[in-house]
Amino acid sequence: MNEARITSPAGASAPAPARPSGSSFYLAMKLLPQVRRNAMYEIYGFCRAVDDIADGEGPRLQRREQLQRWRQDIDAIYRGGAPARLAGLAGAVSRFDLRREDFVAVIDGMAMDLEQDIRAPDLATLDLYCDRVASAVGRLSVRVFGMDPIPGEALAHHLGRALQLTNILRDLDEDAGVGRLYLPAEALREAGIEASDPAAVLAHAGLAHACAPVVSLARKHFLEANRIMAGVPRATIRAPRLMESVYRRILNRLVARGWSPPRAPVRLARVKLLWIVLRNSLF
Repeated sequence: MNEARITSPAGASAPAPARPSGSSFYLAMKLLPQVRRNAMYEIYGFCRAVDDIADGEGPRLQRREQLQRWRQDIDAIYRGGAPARLAGLAGAVSRFDLRREDFVAVIDGMAMDLEQDIRAPDLATLDLYCDRVASAVGRLSVRVFGMDPIPGEALAHHLGRALQLTNILRDLDEDAGVGRLYLPAEALREAGIEASDPAAVLAHAGLAHACAPVVSLARKHFLEANRIMAGVPRATIRAPRLMESVYRRILNRLVARGWSPPRAPVRLARVKLLWIVLRNSLF
């Protein structure tokens, strides 16, 4: 999430969740009925807050304590003693039977970024990371969307991973700027890249070969996500279908652009986003 950081001084309570604006996520959530939309904003605010802690610039110890306070806050919600500033999130938990373990998984994923700068994880670690920071959010979301549990869990698994892998490919340079590299070690080795230093990897002639298996994996997850969505009532998947459409286009544009420097940022124009929203809303 590339939005303003949320910080809090040592010893302070975790900040109240923020609301999204101007993003493809925001546009997707606008397709939902108000009660479901508000619940998704609460989930978004939680994710924004813990993400900003993981990506913050303060001492790791202080940020570790902030994440721990969020763990305590989540526990308090499930004990029936939610802090006043989290009344909205507690209401979403109750209304849509959101699971504590999914919130905890998101925090665990942020802790992976916080404890050390991730560099060339193995595929198993990368998959765990994607499950925690993306698919766990999906597992919360599909309950709000009203999907049946079995297809909902499967969609969260595949679409969450597809979106996160696309993010990783899109944000290679941004992540390298803070010392992170999410391309898997196996892909680097197959591309003949021995280094794990982000700057060295991004300058290597074999970068395109290292990105190719990540592209392939993302596309497989997109394909499976679409297969699942084809078999469920369309009214329950308007938001995830929009997110799939946006991110699949971003992935295709990344591939078309290529991986050689300088890598121009890839974003969809707002007019394209609005057209995708209109199509999903009307049809």
